Amino acid sequence: MKPHLFWATLQFMTRLPIPEKWAEGIDFRHYWRGVPYFPLVGLIIGCLAGLLSLAVSQSGGGMYIGAIGYVLALAFLTGGLHLDGLADSCDGLFSARQREKMLEIMLDSRLGTYGGVGLIFCIVTKILAVVELSYHPPFYLFALLVCAPIVGRTAVVLLMYKQPYARESEGMGSSYIGKITPSATALTLLGGAALVMVLGNWKALLAMMVSLLVIYGLALYFNYRLGGQTGDTLGASIEVGEVTFLLAMIWQ
Repeated sequence: MKPHLFWATLQFMTRLPIPEKWAEGIDFRHYWRGVPYFPLVGLIIGCLAGLLSLAVSQSGGGMYIGAIGYVLALAFLTGGLHLDGLADSCDGLFSARQREKMLEIMLDSRLGTYGGVGLIFCIVTKILAVVELSYHPPFYLFALLVCAPIVGRTAVVLLMYKQPYARESEGMGSSYIGKITPSATALTLLGGAALVMVLGNWKALLAMMVSLLVIYGLALYFNYRLGGQTGDTLGASIEVGEVTFLLAMIWQ
């Protein structure tokens, strides 16, 4: 895979200051080719957020402020892109409308009640999960904080491979959904699993398997309610994947 493709993927998935020339020559329609880099993007985001969290907690800020710093760092590093997808998905899916109306609601940039509740639930659950995991030694805690974004961005491939696009008009999600090949899917899953196993241990890998099962179930649910996937459901699945991994680690 081309280096430019990695930088284009990192530029799209984060708000890190990537020079434009590093990502030049990559057409947005071909961004799906960069999906195998998703676990690596998660690694970078996780390292930055995890370092901030530990720096805060170990310097006297305490586990609660450290956990808040971690969750806020994830949001800022991604520009809230996936949280926005989660909010839009909640607004549409819980509106109890017909499919077409749900998709229309998800396009509305305004935040609704269900979207607000979904955001609060996601953010608070992440914070409390990190606090609960803070009894682990600092280095192991750091590894788990890094693994969560890796798992979220690995699991999202399940909403892309052989999945229908729910909308008639093209959007950001259409560059990924239904486009990814079997080899790219396998490479993404194997890459994510390898990183999690190296950073964590078999317990972390088991938590990743739980996350993959949950995200696959989520993909089936989105297909049932929306007739396919959208860019918003991709973002929602990343957030759910992160939360599920952290919760699965607590229960072990």
